[in-house]
Amino acid sequence: MLEYRYPEQEMKFVLEHLVGLERLCQLPGQEEMSPELVEAVLAEAGRLGGDVLAPLNRIGDQQGSSLSADNQVTTAPGFAEAYRAFVEGGWVGLAADPRYGGQGLANVLGTAVMEIWQSANLAFSLNPLLTQGAIEALSHHASEALKQTYLTKLISGEWTGTMNLTEPDAGSDLAAIKAKAVPQGDHYLISGQKIFITWGEHDCAENIVHLVLARLPDAPAGVKGISLFVVPKYLVNQDGSLGARNDLKAVALEHKLGIHGSPTCVMSYGDEQGAVGYLVGQAHQGLACMFTMMNHARQGVGLQGLGVAERAYQQALAYARERMQGYGPDRKTRVPIIKHADVRRMLLTMKSSIEAMRALAYVASAEVDWVKAAADAEQARKHQVRVELYTPIVKAWLTELAQEVTYLGVQIHGGMGFIEETGAAQHYRDARILTIYEGTTAIQALDFVGRKLQADGGQALMALYQQMEEDASAWQALPQADVMAFNQALAQAKALSQQLLQQGSSRPQLAAVVSTPLLMLHGYLCGGWLMLKGAAALLAEPSHPLYASKQASAHFYCQHLLPRVQALAAAVNAGEEVVMDLDDQLF
Repeated sequence: MLEYRYPEQEMKFVLEHLVGLERLCQLPGQEEMSPELVEAVLAEAGRLGGDVLAPLNRIGDQQGSSLSADNQVTTAPGFAEAYRAFVEGGWVGLAADPRYGGQGLANVLGTAVMEIWQSANLAFSLNPLLTQGAIEALSHHASEALKQTYLTKLISGEWTGTMNLTEPDAGSDLAAIKAKAVPQGDHYLISGQKIFITWGEHDCAENIVHLVLARLPDAPAGVKGISLFVVPKYLVNQDGSLGARNDLKAVALEHKLGIHGSPTCVMSYGDEQGAVGYLVGQAHQGLACMFTMMNHARQGVGLQGLGVAERAYQQALAYARERMQGYGPDRKTRVPIIKHADVRRMLLTMKSSIEAMRALAYVASAEVDWVKAAADAEQARKHQVRVELYTPIVKAWLTELAQEVTYLGVQIHGGMGFIEETGAAQHYRDARILTIYEGTTAIQALDFVGRKLQADGGQALMALYQQMEEDASAWQALPQADVMAFNQALAQAKALSQQLLQQGSSRPQLAAVVSTPLLMLHGYLCGGWLMLKGAAALLAEPSHPLYASKQASAHFYCQHLLPRVQALAAAVNAGEEVVMDLDDQLF
């Protein structure tokens, strides 16, 4: 299997030319940030990813985790040692609050580093992803006492975090949650079962901090009656040391299509006396608290789509350069398959897709930094609205596109791609979960249409369109066929959004039926915008090492991927009847 190497030039390009690294380094609180520091951080992360995590990727896939009779989980060989190296590097707290031991660096730098972990070893990367989500939830909603007890250890990486939502009878429908929380003095006793808990039990850290949704005895029905609790594996003494084992355990490990190195647990709480838990935020407001963690995780999962796609591309490209098959134009000389037209088409699809995915992921992540550095409340609000607008697009579009990119990786390998030894199949299998967890593509699409388009009358989306129009007006030096293709796609997106705003209230099924193609349309639109913006940024730098590459990628994207907007627009225009009118018995 090919070794992984982080795409240094591509990362630096996006940070410098699309995010605005120079401006980022001048933000309050980022005085230590500099291009030199960013380069050093990425290089060190690349070494850990390439030398330590990547070699464990296949081991994790082949051997996975195991559950003993006494409910202890042992991770794949090398994972615990790798996690210790990860902690010693201070990677969990890179962008975390310095008041609790974090380094306070930019959120987007943390995103770039996280891409490396996800490319190197997707199953391993789920551990710090969930921990960072827990840090976000506690930072925003926990009492100061809970922060003092848990944040420092989570930020250091000594303890890890999880998110416990799903139950056997409550998947996406969280209103059906049955887990209970009974008041007991200064804490609560938690009971119930949770499923699909990523890294719910393992041997990498000394304590695991579970964030658990449950209902109080007086809770109203539905999602308004859910509260959020910190439920640690080991209770914490007053002096911060670990105390008794809490009443919780992993009772099963799921057998999955992919990400075998990540232990996905069935967790049981309160089988004996009740698991001790502590309320986070206000009673019955748990879903709002959990969504802080979930939205962080949604952008993180979108980034996972980018990470696994990059790994699949690196492997496919290396294979295409080495695999000799067929003949060149002279019909006599055998050539590597990269010379064949359709292989080139597939590689360019992978390459341009990944570049667009990275651009959107980083730009969306940087909006969090702009929120923190805003000069006033109104500026902060505008950037926060943009964060929320980008989130479902990043989660859904990047993960759906990852399915295609990893599929193409297998296809380029031909028959060898279907053989596990090459590793191409693992990327394909690992990627498959990404469109499902942390909210399926359909859930992201409904969020995009309902909360991000209809709820504010389209203001946030129209502001994004306006920014795209302003950028496009400066692209006179780019191929005009590409600019015209983008402008047509943008016009279609605006027309469809306005049409949905006008007709949505009188056609209740319309939004539900067209939401997914409309969301995907905006993914391709955002990708085209940033690809052309990146190409334009290098027009004045013809000596830049990526100059020719970026012009070619943008051109290919506009001619081969951006036209998908036309097909998606046709599906949106088809309306709801074509989907809803068929009788159930005729399926």
